[in-house]
Amino acid sequence: MTIARHASRSDTGRKRRRNEDAYVVQPPLFAVADGMGGAQAGEVASRLAVEALADDGGGTGGESRVLELIQEANRRVYEHQGSNSDTSGMGTTMTVALVEDGIVTIGHVGDSRAYLVRDGAVDQLTEDHSLVAELIRSGKLSPEEAESHPQRSVITRALGSDPDVDVDTFTVEAQPGDVFLLCSDGLTSMVGDEAILDAVEGHRDDLDGAASELVQLANRAGGEDNITVVCFEIAEEGAVAEETAVLPAAVPAPATADDEDTLDELDRVPAVDTQVFSAAEVKAVADAQPAPKKRRSRQDQVAKRVLATLLVLVVLALIVLLAVWGLLR
Repeated sequence: MTIARHASRSDTGRKRRRNEDAYVVQPPLFAVADGMGGAQAGEVASRLAVEALADDGGGTGGESRVLELIQEANRRVYEHQGSNSDTSGMGTTMTVALVEDGIVTIGHVGDSRAYLVRDGAVDQLTEDHSLVAELIRSGKLSPEEAESHPQRSVITRALGSDPDVDVDTFTVEAQPGDVFLLCSDGLTSMVGDEAILDAVEGHRDDLDGAASELVQLANRAGGEDNITVVCFEIAEEGAVAEETAVLPAAVPAPATADDEDTLDELDRVPAVDTQVFSAAEVKAVADAQPAPKKRRSRQDQVAKRVLATLLVLVVLALIVLLAVWGLLR
């Protein structure tokens, strides 16, 4: 199998002054990085990370190669922030896809995501390394509560915070027609999975159109963060692939006619920066978080009402019996 076509879009969004996302489109290698750190540090972190991938000489290796690439990206970010006071504390997420012989290897750190669109359904392949995701998995937070949680911008893993980083790696056996999508959380915090599926399925022969629509949807929903989308489609071996290009860094997408009313300078207010929590800090927050209250099911509510009615009837029956007994005396 081969890569039939690919597309990418990156946009500053409505609330950020700079685009701190970066991406790689260097078939068979694709990646998205979402920088953090304030000032211009986030831009530096994501750029260093994608440059580490873009500098790769190629070769095979599957999960081991993807792991080495991400560790090298982590090393560059960590060493730079350690030796430059103006970028101290910076970091970046990274989600990578490597296509080899019909196998797509995913490497992942942070809360950017990888999706697979197959047979009219969308599947989130990666797990978010974020505080709210950890709280949901531990049963301390419901998905509905997570949407408005005050610490939803906190992530639990990022490149650059330690000399080594814990990387999730796994493989997916690709099928002809599969569309893989990598994106920063500027998309997924604004656009739900079903809307992502609709955009991809609605542009099956035009991935550029799908990527553009996804960016527009995120901006229309508020555009609270930078938005980056990288997608590629798998085809049978021997299919004619579109001409490829190397794009090692993010380029802000120009506003389209559909977005122009969302990009007014008055809307460009500073957004809350992403933070990284250590494992100990995550545990402390999780321990302090009360478990979500369980809602009574409809069956439980009906049963409760029936029981209350029966109790009332029993009391009335006792009153009648006592009254009859008093008349008979």
